Amino acid sequence: MTTTPAPAVPLGKAAVGALGILALSTGALESVVSPTIPLLERELDMSQSEGALLSIVLLITGALVTPLAGKFGDRYGGKKVLIRLMTVVSAGGTVSALAPNLPVLLLGQVLQGAMVGALPLSFIVVRKHLTAGESKVAIGVVSGLFVGGSMVGMLSAGPVAEQLSRHWMFALPTIAVAGATLVVNRLMPDDPPGRTDGAGIDWPGLLLLSGMLVTLMLVLALAPEAGSQPFALVALVVLLAVLVTGWVRVERRATAPMIDLRMLARPAIGKACVLTFVICLGSTTAVYLIPQLLDERGDGYGFSAGATEIGFFLLPGAIAATLAGPLGGMGDRRFGSRAVVTTGVVMMTVGLLAVAAVHTEVWHLVVGKTLIALANGLCVTAMMTSTATAVDRNDTGIATSLILVSRVLGSAVGGQLGGALLTAGTPAGSEVAAESAYVTGFVIAGVVVSLALFVTRTLRKGVTA
Repeated sequence: MTTTPAPAVPLGKAAVGALGILALSTGALESVVSPTIPLLERELDMSQSEGALLSIVLLITGALVTPLAGKFGDRYGGKKVLIRLMTVVSAGGTVSALAPNLPVLLLGQVLQGAMVGALPLSFIVVRKHLTAGESKVAIGVVSGLFVGGSMVGMLSAGPVAEQLSRHWMFALPTIAVAGATLVVNRLMPDDPPGRTDGAGIDWPGLLLLSGMLVTLMLVLALAPEAGSQPFALVALVVLLAVLVTGWVRVERRATAPMIDLRMLARPAIGKACVLTFVICLGSTTAVYLIPQLLDERGDGYGFSAGATEIGFFLLPGAIAATLAGPLGGMGDRRFGSRAVVTTGVVMMTVGLLAVAAVHTEVWHLVVGKTLIALANGLCVTAMMTSTATAVDRNDTGIATSLILVSRVLGSAVGGQLGGALLTAGTPAGSEVAAESAYVTGFVIAGVVVSLALFVTRTLRKGVTA
């Protein structure tokens, strides 16, 4: 059954600002791990593969939560679901802040992963209260502030961890998230519920997707040890294929699938998801490898940088990513998604291959990371804004969730790929990865991203579903 939505209350600047504050806070909480991975590896006695897992476990949870959040937001109202989701995020940040060891910290990151679902919920609210043109700009601003929060997190995480403790680098942004959630609850008008088909949660689809993600991470983690454990790796690959096949069949038959494959089958949506996956794979490989290379203490490579220094070195990239959000939204509105995404793909390919070829000075990494971050922000924002405004308003959450799930999957694969390459490139008895492992990672990421140009050529000037 479909209900007729009540007239939407106009969305004022204060309410959009409240969403921006929340996006800024959650972005800061999400990003504190990235510049401090080497520090956390030393303090918690983690391997590089475990460090890569820590950097992506939040995103894995996000891949599971986001489609549900988008569907519930479309059905029951974006604000209502958003407030409940951010309560879980605040609890996760608290667990991470109090974590005495890696297992507890992983639990905190799992709970924090609910924050990934906040973006489609924000987009639902924006779409219900603003025109299509205004929505593109507002979505770009919110997306940009989310990325901008990463600037705050990257810049502050190192000094806070070194001067206070690693516990406080989680506690401070968690307090900001809780406060911002209260502000949103106060200023944001309630958005009317959308369609209510009466269908329940697609638990089989959710469980199968969970199994797929966990198995995929195990495959990537075990890949460097394929020579010593070939049968285990083959078994995991077979299991992954079985889970993927089963998940596709379940989703096709489900009355209310967790991820609507019929929408994914639309050419424009499908292409947007493929592009997002590839772009995020490339950018996250760099996001993991560059801090490690800055921290590295190899013979003739690496810079022995501390957490605070790494945060400062990553700052220009975070600033570029912040600007990319609004620029991507405005660029898509004026020139179309094809032009914006093509530009971003070329920039990212150049950045990745340049860092692979030249990385003997800190500024080489800083410039490369800035290009990669700017390109990632332009591409993902263009895909997000075009998709969000191309579908029916009641499908906004579902459509943008597909893009965000693609982002999460690409990021998860990219992070684990970087960790697996460094683990494989670390000689027995040594704690220093070979320089060739870094070069290989950047080259693979650059080549994969460049292949996206074959997809961008088939896009229309603007994405339509």
